[in-house]
Amino acid sequence: MTAVTDEDHGKGDGTGKPDGRAEGRADGRWDDGLIARRAAEAREAEETAPPTPAEDDAEPQVEAYAPADGPLPTRLDALRELVGLSRARLDRDTLAEAGRVLDEAAARQRLSSRHTVIAVAGATGSGKSTLFNALAGAPISDTGLRRPTTSQPIACSWTDGAAGLLDRLAVPGRLRRRPHPGPAAFDEALQGLVLVDLPDHDSAATEHRDQVDRVLALVDAVIWVVDPEKYADAALHERYLRPLAGHAEVTFVVLNQTDRLPGEAADLVLDDLRRLLDEDGIALGEHGEPGATVMSLSALTGDGVPELREMIGRFVSDRTAATRRLSADVDAAAARLRKVYVAEGRPGLGERARDEFTDRLAEAVGAAAAGQAAEREWRRNASRACGTPWLRLWRWYENRGLPGSLDRLGQALTPPEEELTARQRVEQAVRIVADDAADGLPGPWAQAVREAAFTGAQGLPEALDELAVRAGAAGAAKRGGGTETGKSTVPQLGGRPPKPPRPKWWPAAVLAQASMTLLQIFGGLWLVGQIIGVLEPGLVTPALIMLAGVVGGPLVEWGCAAAIRGPARRYGQDAERRLREAAAGCGRARVLDPVAAELVRYREVRERYVTVTEFSTTGR
Repeated sequence: MTAVTDEDHGKGDGTGKPDGRAEGRADGRWDDGLIARRAAEAREAEETAPPTPAEDDAEPQVEAYAPADGPLPTRLDALRELVGLSRARLDRDTLAEAGRVLDEAAARQRLSSRHTVIAVAGATGSGKSTLFNALAGAPISDTGLRRPTTSQPIACSWTDGAAGLLDRLAVPGRLRRRPHPGPAAFDEALQGLVLVDLPDHDSAATEHRDQVDRVLALVDAVIWVVDPEKYADAALHERYLRPLAGHAEVTFVVLNQTDRLPGEAADLVLDDLRRLLDEDGIALGEHGEPGATVMSLSALTGDGVPELREMIGRFVSDRTAATRRLSADVDAAAARLRKVYVAEGRPGLGERARDEFTDRLAEAVGAAAAGQAAEREWRRNASRACGTPWLRLWRWYENRGLPGSLDRLGQALTPPEEELTARQRVEQAVRIVADDAADGLPGPWAQAVREAAFTGAQGLPEALDELAVRAGAAGAAKRGGGTETGKSTVPQLGGRPPKPPRPKWWPAAVLAQASMTLLQIFGGLWLVGQIIGVLEPGLVTPALIMLAGVVGGPLVEWGCAAAIRGPARRYGQDAERRLREAAAGCGRARVLDPVAAELVRYREVRERYVTVTEFSTTGR
C-alpha cells in the first residue's frame, strides 16, 4: 500500500475526471480490501439516494412566473380589456404595440421567474464581447479585429432551467454556453443569470440589426456598452436609448475602454455621457433613486468588472427584472395610446346641450306654430259654434270655393320648400349636438360619436312626422275628446290642426245662441204681422223681444269668446308640448341615445386606461 501523492490528483481517464483509484485516494483513504469496497458502496448509496425535502436540490429548477403581489397583473388585465373594447373604434396599427406587449407578457409569465435574461449590446468595436467574456470568466464570445465579430446571439446561463427563455430568444443550442468553472460560475448572486451577447447594433449587415431589435424586445434587461469614441453616436441615442427611456430601471450603460483615456479624461467622458442620457430622458439611478446604472470600466484590463458583476448580482438576486421590464413595456404602450384616450376638458352631453337639441327639433317641426294654430283653431270653432247664425252664414259665403280659404288651406300639403327647410333644420340640429358631444374627444372617439349621430339621424324627419301624429292622437284621447273625423289634434310638419274637441258647456252656449236667434225671428215675425195687419198693433213688445235677440246673440258670442280664451291657450300649449315631446323622444332615441352610448363606451375605455397608467413605474 502506498500513500497518496500530489501527482495522483492530476491523473485521469482522459475525460477530465480523475480515474477510480485517484477518486478513491483523493481523501486519503485506502482503495483496496473489503473495508474500502464497503465504503465505496456506502458512498454510492448516498449519492443515489433521493434528497430530503430540506435540501436545496428539492426545489424545481424551473419556476413559473407568477407575481403574487404588485400592480402588474391588474394593469395587464386593464390593458387587455382596453384593447378589447377599442377594437371596433381604433385601427389595428394603433393597437398593435399594446397587443404585442400583452403577447410578450403572457409568454414571459409562462417561463421561469428564477432567471433574469440580460443582453449585452453595443456598437462595433465597443468591446461588448470582451466584457461578456469577462463576466462569464471564459472566452465564450469571439473577439478580434474582424468586424462584425458577433454575428448571432450567444447565451451563457449560470443555472439550468433557462431553455424556454433561450428558445423564446431563438438562440440555437450550439450557441448556448455555461460559465467557466471559477469564482464567476459559483457566485451565489449570479445564480439565475442568463447573459446574451448580441451582434453590433450598427452592423452593416441588416440581419444583425434585426436580431438586435428582436432580442432587445424580449430580454429582461440590457447592458449598453459604449466606448470613448462612439458614446455620443446619434444612432445609439435616437434609435435605442431615447425610445427606451422608460426602461431606465432595467438598463445599464457602461463606458468601456477607459484604459485608453489618460488621467481624468475618463471622468470627463463619463460626465458627458450622463448629460446625454439625461437629455434622452433616461433617469439615472443616483443617490439610491431608481433609474439606469451608469459606470465606467475596462473589460480588457478588468478594471471595474468586479463592481459591475456585483451590481448585476444584486439585480439578479432581486428577481424583479422581468416584472419591471413588463411594467415599463406597459408604460410605453400606454404612452403611445395617450392621444387616442385622453380627452381635453370634459366632453359629454350636458343638460344644456340636450335642451338646445330639443329646442332645435321643436323649431324644425314647428311646435310653437302648431300650438298657436291649435289655439286659433279652438277659438275659430268656438266662434262657429257659439256665434250668431247670420255671422256664420256670412263666413261660409266668404270662404266658399275660394283657393285661399281656411278649409282648403287645412287640406293643402306642405310646400316642398318648407319641407326642405325643416329637413335642413333637423340636419343642423344633429350636426350641432354631435359637435358638442365630440368636442374635446380624441380623434377616433369624436369620429365615432359623429357617425352615431348622423347614422341615427337618417329618416329622422319622417320619424318626427309619424311620432308627432301619434302624440297628437294620444293627447286628444287623454283630454277626453277626439275629432269629428277621428284624426289627430296635432299638425304634421307644416300642416294645420283639425278641429279641436268641444267642451261640455258648448251645447248650452249653442242653445242660448239659438234662443237669441229664435227671439229675433219671433220678434221680427210679430212686427211683420202687425205691419200687414194680421196682429194687433203694439210695436214696443215685439221690438223689445227682437232687440233682446239681436243684442243677446253677440253678447253670448262675446261671453263664449271670453270663456274659451284660457282653455284655448292651454289647448295650444298642450299641442305644442305634445309635439315637442314627440320630437324630443324621437331625437333622443335616434340621436342622443346612440351618442350617449358612444360616450359611455369612451368612459369605460378611459377608466381602463387610467388603471393602466395609475401605477406607472416611469411617471408617464
